[in-house]
Amino acid sequence: MKRALPDRYLAPVDLADLLGVPIETIYQWRRKHTGPRGFRVGRHLRYDPEDVCLWVHSQLEKAA
Repeated sequence: MKRALPDRYLAPVDLADLLGVPIETIYQWRRKHTGPRGFRVGRHLRYDPEDVCLWVHSQLEKAA
């Protein structure tokens, strides 16, 4: 079953839950510039669901 992406920006914990990975993985991806593109709102890190979707599709293409 396919999960629909939320209509709001995602916090790191939301992204970790959505992808089923530990929160530390999200921060490692950010440090290594390998995960979905994120941005800061003040001191808070957020992810655009559209960017997350594009990143997931790029990962699927690499795996194929």
